[in-house]
Amino acid sequence: MLRSLDIRDVLIIDRLSLELGQGLNVLTGETGAGKSILLDALGFVLGWRGRAELVRNGASQGEVTAVFDLPPGHAAEAVLTEAGIEPEGDLILRRINTADGRKTAWVNDRRVSGEVLRALSDVLVELHGQHDDRGLLNPRGHRQLLDAFGNIDTKPVSEAWTLARKTRAELAKAEASLAAARVEEEFLRHAVAELDKLNPEPGEEASLDVLRRQMQGAERIRSDVARAFQMMGDEGAEGTLRDAQRWLEGAADRAGGKLEAPLAALSRALLELSEAQAGVESCLGDLDFNPAELERLEERLFAIRALARKHGVLPDDLGKHAEDLRARLHALDDGEAGIGRLQAAAAAAETAYSQAASALTGSRKLAARRLDAAMVAELAPLKMERAVFETAITGGEPGPEGVDEVTFTVATNPGAPAGPLNRIASGGELSRFLLALKVCLTGNTPGLTMIFDEIDRGVGGATADAVGRRLKTLSSGAQVLVVTHSPQVAALGSHHWRVEKRVESDQTLSTVVPLNASERVEEIARMLSGDTISNAARDAAKALLQA
Repeated sequence: MLRSLDIRDVLIIDRLSLELGQGLNVLTGETGAGKSILLDALGFVLGWRGRAELVRNGASQGEVTAVFDLPPGHAAEAVLTEAGIEPEGDLILRRINTADGRKTAWVNDRRVSGEVLRALSDVLVELHGQHDDRGLLNPRGHRQLLDAFGNIDTKPVSEAWTLARKTRAELAKAEASLAAARVEEEFLRHAVAELDKLNPEPGEEASLDVLRRQMQGAERIRSDVARAFQMMGDEGAEGTLRDAQRWLEGAADRAGGKLEAPLAALSRALLELSEAQAGVESCLGDLDFNPAELERLEERLFAIRALARKHGVLPDDLGKHAEDLRARLHALDDGEAGIGRLQAAAAAAETAYSQAASALTGSRKLAARRLDAAMVAELAPLKMERAVFETAITGGEPGPEGVDEVTFTVATNPGAPAGPLNRIASGGELSRFLLALKVCLTGNTPGLTMIFDEIDRGVGGATADAVGRRLKTLSSGAQVLVVTHSPQVAALGSHHWRVEKRVESDQTLSTVVPLNASERVEEIARMLSGDTISNAARDAAKALLQA
């Protein structure tokens, strides 16, 4: 609910504080007194597009502050949370327009953009009038209004639409992948066969390289080792040492013990020589290799390196690369079956969406008949019993909200062609259509402020009274603010303000005055009779207020 509106230096308003209440709030005053300026100021603080220059002549800046009461769970809380603002019980909007055109806005003392103001405005205030293109006259919102009227849940259709889009996207992706795989099918089959035949192991290239180097080194040193082994054998050192040992043993008995130590040392030397021979012999065994084995090893090593260069990977990554190619080939081989499964899933999702959308269409048609019947009941008291209102539901592009286009159409007289609400009805008729439609569509919406800008224009008498009573009905569940020239409407207000113009120091200024009971009589009498207020007009005003 809009609790207060504070305006400073805007157009012809210098200082104005307006305290609004629950129920039906009426603003009256002579033409040109500045009633529309109040709406301009409210629209400014709500971020609506309006006049480019709002600053009062001679002022450095104009400022508007609006305070709203938010009941728990109000839709504005989600907007505030999205903007990073902690919701509170009071919502204070403030916006400044400097003389050079710069605009700055705050919400609860947090600076915000115009987009945040407009998002809040969508859940705080509804403006209705003959030139309203934000609400009932905008056909793009009729479907949503009908769904709200019928308490229709569109979530199943939205979920079915999301699933259908997802499966269509997966099918398209799979088909594109399959087409790309078919282009490289010959390469994949050849590459996988080549890799499978070689079957390289991780680390194999390094171990082959080490073994190859060893075999190449062995070829160069084996002849030297073999020659050394030969020099250590019977025809070499071992034979010479054994001959020396026999000669010394034969002479030892005659040497008086002097050869015992040399013989012992010679025995040790023969043992050491034997160990050396065994080690050299083992080395010779290790250095033995088949030249054909070296050739086979080199062929495999070079094949691994060549294949790695061909595929642009490291030799150790050839195995993983082969797995990747194998997977792509498997996807190709399994592609047709996979495409078939995805096609079946997509078809099932499309069928589910069509069924959900069809059920939604049925629900909307039932709600449309209920709305049309409710409009018949509302139009009769507004002296439009011959008018025909119809909620037209036609086929549209499929989407998350179904396949229906919804348009509120009217025919002002029987037999006349029906057409969109905003093209067929005249000014006065349009006002009554909008009011009747709003009565039918509005439920109990806590915290909602509805503004009707001269929606009673062009009607009077009993019709104006009927308009006022429907506005009064609307105000029982929400705050209603009405700018009106109709005394019948003004008399039904719970709160009444008069907009006045005055001249001070050669400047024209506008102000708003709250009216007490006696002042209301005078104002309604003025609305009935004009500038000269008669006692009869006062009596008529009292009668309206007591009705």
